[in-house]
Amino acid sequence: MAKDYYKILGIDKGASPDEIKKAYRRLAQEHHPDKGGNQEKFKEINEAYQVLSDPQKRSQYDRFGANFEQAQAGGGFSGFNGFRDFSSFSEAFGGAGQGQAFGFEDIFDGLFGGGARASSRGRKSSRRGADISVDIEISLDEAYQGSEKRINLRRNVVCSDCGGSGAEKNSKMKECKTCQGQGRVQHQSGAGFFTFSQVVVCPDCLGEGKKPDKKCLSCGGEGRKKESSEILVKVPAGIQDGQVISLSGQGEVGLRGAGAGDLYVNVHVRPDPRFQREGDNLFYELPISFSQAALGDKIDIPTLAGWIKLKVPEGVETGTIIRLEGKGMSRLARRGFGDMMVKIKVKTPKKISKKARELLEELKKEE
Repeated sequence: MAKDYYKILGIDKGASPDEIKKAYRRLAQEHHPDKGGNQEKFKEINEAYQVLSDPQKRSQYDRFGANFEQAQAGGGFSGFNGFRDFSSFSEAFGGAGQGQAFGFEDIFDGLFGGGARASSRGRKSSRRGADISVDIEISLDEAYQGSEKRINLRRNVVCSDCGGSGAEKNSKMKECKTCQGQGRVQHQSGAGFFTFSQVVVCPDCLGEGKKPDKKCLSCGGEGRKKESSEILVKVPAGIQDGQVISLSGQGEVGLRGAGAGDLYVNVHVRPDPRFQREGDNLFYELPISFSQAALGDKIDIPTLAGWIKLKVPEGVETGTIIRLEGKGMSRLARRGFGDMMVKIKVKTPKKISKKARELLEELKKEE
């Protein structure tokens, strides 16, 4: 059965290029394998975007309709098989995530090396190293105050012997014969009338246009090698569970002097048995006795800034909320603090003394 690319992306046949890209970005975020999505579903979404985002391919797909895959089998559309990769992901997300310090789209912006913007940054930038994602766990107190965490990473760093060039000392650089110094080679796919050409990075010189007579013995000509190192991560006060800290250039170093990827730190805040957090506010349940509820009292309660004395008004009932302004969480990237909500819970004793029963009987008569 022929695939309906419009149905896969959830759009109609008259969708504009902008609508196609928006639909793809939304589905790619939802189904990306690195985020727990289904790999086959992601490839299918990627395939649909590759076709519908290109005017020529879209026109061919619209023209052949239900016979699209039959034409593929006969050679007419075999060129499309070469597009079922992840390249469109970086193209669709190439310009995303510019304004969010901890935004979800910031992560996707770097996963494939910057996408369509790579061409404007030069060859080395387009071959930047891979991004790294790590997880850390902090307490609610650390989220309130801010903290520093040291992370041990084993990653590709610049080779100290060749300085990232990939060449042995005193080795001369020569023009790459495969690409004749261009750094790019033309790759063709398809058959018959529908043949497609694609310019790709030269596999021999990795886009440099030249390569050394002798490769560096330490790194095998890559200009990088694996080493363990320690990274200090500053966790800002007010950060919430699930937010991501981005450290530019702290990922894997690219081949032969290419730039490094980014490091993404996924922050997990451990639940605190004392408090329930909702945004910048904290919720605390305070159990009090019947007498405290009836007569009122001053009770010591914990906050993330230390213990304070809370005045409980007389006659308070179960479920009453007392708001303590400024006693909640630090506000991320802003001044001030959230509030703390103290919920009163009046405890009814299951067993009482004879004297207490007599007093309660007298209270009952007065009521």
